[in-house]
Amino acid sequence: MAKSPMRVVVTGAAGQISYSLLALIARGDVFGRDQPVDLVMLDLPFAKDAMEGVVMELTDCAFPSLKSVTATCDQTEAFTDIDVAVLVGAFPRKPGMERNDMLAKNAEIFKAQGALLNTVAKKTVKVLVVGNPANTNCLIAQKYAPTIPKQNFSALTRLDQNRATAQIAAKAGVTSDKVTGITIWGNHSATQYPDAWHGKVNKDGAEVAASAACNDNAWLKSDFITTVQKRGAAVLAARKLSSAMSAAKAIGDHLHDWICGSEGRWVSMAVTSDGNKYGVPEGLIYSFPVTCQDGTWTVVNGLEISEFSREKLTVTADELSGEAKYAAEFLEKASA
Repeated sequence: MAKSPMRVVVTGAAGQISYSLLALIARGDVFGRDQPVDLVMLDLPFAKDAMEGVVMELTDCAFPSLKSVTATCDQTEAFTDIDVAVLVGAFPRKPGMERNDMLAKNAEIFKAQGALLNTVAKKTVKVLVVGNPANTNCLIAQKYAPTIPKQNFSALTRLDQNRATAQIAAKAGVTSDKVTGITIWGNHSATQYPDAWHGKVNKDGAEVAASAACNDNAWLKSDFITTVQKRGAAVLAARKLSSAMSAAKAIGDHLHDWICGSEGRWVSMAVTSDGNKYGVPEGLIYSFPVTCQDGTWTVVNGLEISEFSREKLTVTADELSGEAKYAAEFLEKASA
């Protein structure tokens, strides 16, 4: 029996990340070739003509799984009866802006989007926040959509996991598909903690610990971490544009595993910290290792956390707590 179309909205649809992402979704790489998709593109009015051009390109690709594509500048139209919302659009950090200035600008945007999703989207909607600061933007959207389950909100750290996996693969001399169990903890920021200590590498037909395959614990505690933490800035410096192709791939990976299942593999997702077993404060959107099945994620519990790792987990949790506090105070003052 044919599947019903899945209605998917992508915000910031005229941007670089979306340009790569939309084709992945329309082609069936994200939700499956047998899953029809009604694709909705949302952006600001200045991008209307650019969106229409992308609509033409998607049409010209003749993707069998793309049932319809709509470009709109109307948020209510875009979010109505949505199954999946990919919130890529956000206010960018501009030269001279402090991080708190960016937090404040985005707090208003994601408060409004959360409230609108709460009103017009399906209560089963899955919401993935990509626009930075992604974790805190996700927390705000979740807060203002109280009738949608908290577990239906997540923020993107899969790009960081993919970056970390590629670094381990290169160090171990294998392809990335031979590396599993690499985790990103915490915030999608320079405080994130790429953790390879529970990772595995399949090398020459045998599975070994990633630390053994890399054979360089000093590197795992230093350059490996900072390379992943600063990778986005390095791409920006080299390309003069932010990561787009790799970000789109990571969004597709995240959505595919969340909705279609991770088949026992654990993957990194920034999700609500409520009920976690790692001492992370409640009420944050924090990246954990999770497994996914039937559209539901479950935190991988019972991993041994060393003193070195514990310090890293705490630093990124403290940053997220500070962001959450600042955003809440700003929104309270703004509504007074």
